[in-house]
Amino acid sequence: MYFSGEIAISSFFEALFANLTSPDTLHFATEKEVQKELNKLETVLRTVHAVLADAEEKQLKDQHVKMWLSKLRDLAFDVDDILDEFATEALRNKLTKDQQAHRSKVRKIIHSFTASFGPNAFLFRYKMMNKIKAISSRLDDLVTWKNELQLREFDVGRPKRVERPPTSSLVNEALVYGREYDKNVVIDLLLMDGDTDVQVSVVPIVGIGGIGKTTLAQLVYNDNRVQDLFDVKAWVCVSEDFNIVRITKSILQSVTCDASCNDVNNLNLLQVKLKEKLSKKKFLLVLDDIWNMSYNDWTILRSPFEVGDSRSKILVTTRNQNVSSVMKTVPDYSLKELSNDDCLFILAQHSIGAKDFSGHLDLKELGEQIVKKCKGLPLAAKTIGGLLRTRVDPDAWKDVLENEIWNSSEEQSGIIPALRLSYYHLPQHLKQCFSYCSIIPKDYEFREEEVVLLWMAEGMLQQVNTKRLQIKKLGSMYFQDLVSRSFFQRCSRNKSQFMMHDLINDLARSVAGDICFRLEGDEKILSCARYSSFIRSRYNGFKRFHTVGDAEHLRTFMSFMLPNDGDCYLSNSVLIDLLPRLRRLRVLSLEGYYLTKLPDSIGDLTHIRYLNFSYTKIKSLPESICTLFNLQTLLLRGCDRLKHLPSDLRLLANLQHLDITDANSIERMPFGIGELIGLQSLSNFVIGQGVGYQIRELKNLSYLKGQLSISGLEHLVNAQDATEAMLFSKFSLDDLELKWSADVKGDLQNAGVEKEVLSLLQPHKKLKKLSIKCYGGQTFPTWVRDCSLKNLMFLEFEHCHKCTSLPALGQLPFLKALYVKGMDYVNKIGVEFYGENCSNAFPALEILRFEEMPELKEWNTYQADEKTGNFNCLRDLSVKKCPKLLGSLPNYLPCLEKLVIHDCQLLEVSVPKHSRLYEIEIVGCKRVRHDGSLDLCSIKKATLSNITWFSCLKGLMLGLSQTEFLRVGGCRELPSLCHNGAGWLAQSSFLRNLEILNCSQLVSMGISIGGQKEEVRQMETLCSLEHLRIKHCEKLEKLSATMYNLTSLRELEIVKCPKLLSFSHDNLPLTLKGLVVKNCDNLKCLLDEDGMNISRRSLLSHLIIERCRSLASLSSTGDLPVKLQHLKIWSCPKLAYLSSSGYLPVGLKHLRIDTCQMLESIADSVHNNTCLESIFIARCEKIQYLPDGLDKLSYLQQLHIECFRNLVSVSRLPSTGLHVLHLSWCRILQALPNGLHCLTYLQELEISNCPCLLTFPEEGFPTNLTSLTISKPEILEGLIHWGFHKLTSLKRLAIHGGYSDGVMFPHEGKGMMLPCSLSKLAISDFPNVETLSSKGFQNLPFLECLSIVKLPKLKCLPGRDMLMSLLELYIHDCPLLKESCRRDEGKDWSNIARIPFVQIDNRFIYDTEEEEESDSEE
Repeated sequence: MYFSGEIAISSFFEALFANLTSPDTLHFATEKEVQKELNKLETVLRTVHAVLADAEEKQLKDQHVKMWLSKLRDLAFDVDDILDEFATEALRNKLTKDQQAHRSKVRKIIHSFTASFGPNAFLFRYKMMNKIKAISSRLDDLVTWKNELQLREFDVGRPKRVERPPTSSLVNEALVYGREYDKNVVIDLLLMDGDTDVQVSVVPIVGIGGIGKTTLAQLVYNDNRVQDLFDVKAWVCVSEDFNIVRITKSILQSVTCDASCNDVNNLNLLQVKLKEKLSKKKFLLVLDDIWNMSYNDWTILRSPFEVGDSRSKILVTTRNQNVSSVMKTVPDYSLKELSNDDCLFILAQHSIGAKDFSGHLDLKELGEQIVKKCKGLPLAAKTIGGLLRTRVDPDAWKDVLENEIWNSSEEQSGIIPALRLSYYHLPQHLKQCFSYCSIIPKDYEFREEEVVLLWMAEGMLQQVNTKRLQIKKLGSMYFQDLVSRSFFQRCSRNKSQFMMHDLINDLARSVAGDICFRLEGDEKILSCARYSSFIRSRYNGFKRFHTVGDAEHLRTFMSFMLPNDGDCYLSNSVLIDLLPRLRRLRVLSLEGYYLTKLPDSIGDLTHIRYLNFSYTKIKSLPESICTLFNLQTLLLRGCDRLKHLPSDLRLLANLQHLDITDANSIERMPFGIGELIGLQSLSNFVIGQGVGYQIRELKNLSYLKGQLSISGLEHLVNAQDATEAMLFSKFSLDDLELKWSADVKGDLQNAGVEKEVLSLLQPHKKLKKLSIKCYGGQTFPTWVRDCSLKNLMFLEFEHCHKCTSLPALGQLPFLKALYVKGMDYVNKIGVEFYGENCSNAFPALEILRFEEMPELKEWNTYQADEKTGNFNCLRDLSVKKCPKLLGSLPNYLPCLEKLVIHDCQLLEVSVPKHSRLYEIEIVGCKRVRHDGSLDLCSIKKATLSNITWFSCLKGLMLGLSQTEFLRVGGCRELPSLCHNGAGWLAQSSFLRNLEILNCSQLVSMGISIGGQKEEVRQMETLCSLEHLRIKHCEKLEKLSATMYNLTSLRELEIVKCPKLLSFSHDNLPLTLKGLVVKNCDNLKCLLDEDGMNISRRSLLSHLIIERCRSLASLSSTGDLPVKLQHLKIWSCPKLAYLSSSGYLPVGLKHLRIDTCQMLESIADSVHNNTCLESIFIARCEKIQYLPDGLDKLSYLQQLHIECFRNLVSVSRLPSTGLHVLHLSWCRILQALPNGLHCLTYLQELEISNCPCLLTFPEEGFPTNLTSLTISKPEILEGLIHWGFHKLTSLKRLAIHGGYSDGVMFPHEGKGMMLPCSLSKLAISDFPNVETLSSKGFQNLPFLECLSIVKLPKLKCLPGRDMLMSLLELYIHDCPLLKESCRRDEGKDWSNIARIPFVQIDNRFIYDTEEEEESDSEE
């Protein structure tokens, strides 16, 4: 890598000095000699620190300085470790004194901890003294080296190191792509009238370096509309040096075109003259590339602008949102990345001098892959294009594709200095935090808290005089600062998460150098690395981490969990052998691994601050974890098997964050948790049975912040215990959940006690979110009813079964979301729900949901008038499973966007007036009322199903004139989609997707009255329809005779319409590309009548037919659509032929026929089907031969032949292109295809369960096979004699049913040596094999998966060294081997314990039967 890391350690030194003088260090290091050495160490370190600015500057050009800094950095880390040992020992001593009441238990715990330091304090000090002397000696050497390097002290700020070249207003628009929309938006902002309160408007363009902010400003500046709009224009490149005199002078020169002011440096004279020139003028000023955030500087600079026309504008470009916040008068315009297509244009322009790759098609695919690396940054595309200028050799493009952009020099690259400039402008403390983020994988989405906790654990948030309880807040400030500077970007899908642009990620790795390391591929970690991370894979063996142990100074060892990667397994050796070697760890994360037990050695990681075992299967934590006195963060989210926390958790005096969210098996909190007074976040407080009084321990947890859930409240026998929780005094809590057990109901619930408990758990009045679940009282206490929680934004009542009414909530001024679910006894929502006066209720509510309220009969939707109405901000209204609800819904909801009604059979739904409805979903109600005057054009998606009086929808359907998606279901009154009486599709010209489900009376799509002319007219209204799906319409007999008028239809799906007999050729639209027909039992002929239209002119390319039991033919003419590319037919037992002509469509690419028992032939010949890529034919019992011409299919890649009773032989196959060949369950197949050895492209071959296949081909198998499955002893014998060793590329081998007389596998006597390239081996049905030959397994260095099935006499596995690379082991029906692998006892246990995943008889070896059953139930 070109730039191997800038060593920035100034901020780290500040933390060191703070630790050197900390009370813990001074108090514990009482011995004079120790104090003397520490004082000397501090003095020398301060001397070295004085020259750091000079050294950090010179390292870019002087490798000797960089080496010196590297050594100094390593020494600083070692000093930090020593000081941490002092602090830890001091804390241990303090805890020993504080815990006298628990002396016996504490001694037992502390003993294991003190063993790592020595038997007593004297030995500890002696050991530390030796370490300090060694450090001092190293430091003396560095001081000598420092003097030789002539490093100087800086008394002033650091000199500038990197300057961006100045910019001008000129731009070549022909070279700009993809910014037309952005240009128009910015111009519109410039055209807007200014704010009357502001004399001149400032429009900021904000974005990451290299994204094109300057280019966009240039486009806007030179646009004709802008030229005509402003009297005066000026462009100034500000850059890093925000010199007010220089900037003012530049503006004045641009305005006057006069250079006479060059020698004037008097700001007053310059500003007076500029003020005269701008007076009453409408001007546009562009300030490009601003870095300064000083509001004072900005107010001075803008003074002359105040006299201009109020419509004047200032356009600013900056990377920093904090800069824009100082200057802006309108919201930022955040510039986004370009599309890959636009980046491709830029790459082509700057590499080959053309607009596209039409003249260099061999480079196009490489170019497309290269622009993906650019991730939308035009400067990156331009930079790479410049590197490839006039180079048309594909190999050169491959080199660029495979290497990082950072490998290019700064002279060649624009993106390197552009992005690094942002880094240089960071303060020292942010440089350290940002470079640490190089451990984050690309495309990983992270939360703010996730990163802040890591920074905190690594000591990167230390500041002088910063209190411990303010550290996380400080980290949040750091994080948001990096967001504002565009180092982190908000994710578009989830605004609460962030990610780094790929090139910013590369920048982080570049500046971090070798101190941060991501385990990727076969790279080996360097011994000097301090922070390491890796992405979990499915199976992680010790081999992946074998070099990590060499990095004994490692501080971070972190797994990253990507979405939807399922269960992942880790070798036990990582826990047992590797972790004990990493004694300096501050951060350890094994999140998401299928771990069932943690070793006691975790307690030896005395420096640890952060432990993350979330989403593991651990059942308990080792008690030794309570000796980790420095632990700040313990994350156990989603540990669903965890039942108990360590009993002495109270000893973790530094613990600040404990997350047990979704660890639902925890039975209670450990006693003494209330002693963790520094705890800031506690996701759940679980009250156990018989210890309800334990809720009192919340009293002392005064610093709790964020979210808190208190569960197990049913265990409170004495309600007064709830008072001791003192929730009313925990002012930093934002989100509170109060939860009783859902399993305790009826007489077991004490309604009186529960009401009193809830009353006494009153939180502070500034709470923002409140959830009450499974509460057993009949009414809510006063603090819930009286709207005293004025700041509430989210409120949820769930399964409060006994409550008879809802509290008055309408006057909560900030409430945005209200969820009510499972309140069985509420039968009326009356005016009390709205609060006093009933008007202007729920002024801020955006989401309202009522669910599972079986007795609710009435909802009084009290509405005063439109001006003082209720629910004026409601966007989302959902009412589900309220079967007795009568009446109607609120009719004036001006902001409503989504309306959902489910299973409210008596409800008459009225579409609200003046709403902004985008989506309606009405399933199971009595009727839908609609005022014909209402405008429903905003509705784009509608679902209407199981409505008792469907005829009432006529007016509503007419109003859905611009709906794009419509689903209609459960309608018993609909005989036709174009039914004349309903006329419900008469105005659906915007409809793109239409689904008709469960309409039992639907007979046809056409109409029975009014004639074909009227039907044509109605079909033409569906001019935009692209997807039509009809399902479960039991009386549907035919489609419309005029369906060809659906000129936009692309996909048609018919499912479970048992009376449908056929389709008419001429009726299907020519535009139809996909046709799916399933479970139509009476369908006999798919395409009936004259086939000229459909076969020759149709665009139909995909045809899928499944489970049509009566289907005899696909077409009455015997022809198939000529454009057909994909044909799949499954379970059509009466289908006799595909095409009567004996030929398939010429363009067919994929053919799959399965379970068609009457089918006698696929085709006579396929020699013209040269486009065929895959053929799958299975369970077609009457087929005796495959079509001629298979050897002509040069594009055929896959051929699967399965379950053929009568197939005797397979003709010659194509020698080029075929990658996969499967022949299985062909009962009378007697020979393999001729010329099998000539299939040089064949990679995967399966020959199984073909009993008559007795001979192995003399020429053998293709030697380039990567996967081979065989199941005949004769084939295996022949393969052995031919030579397994010839298959040098073989990676996967499966052998089912081996030689009957063999007692060893592989058979050494017959010379059967397994290919050393194997990564997966499966053997089964070897009835007499007793031994797996060690010799046969000794040369399999890549073997990762081994499956052994039905080897009843096999006694043991090969030796331990034979299976070192193994990641997966499956053993089934091998009773003797199972006994040998018994946990902790069997002979082979030590061999298999280190393998990440071992399954014996379908059970993971670390799971008990009970756990396995529990998981299967979930």
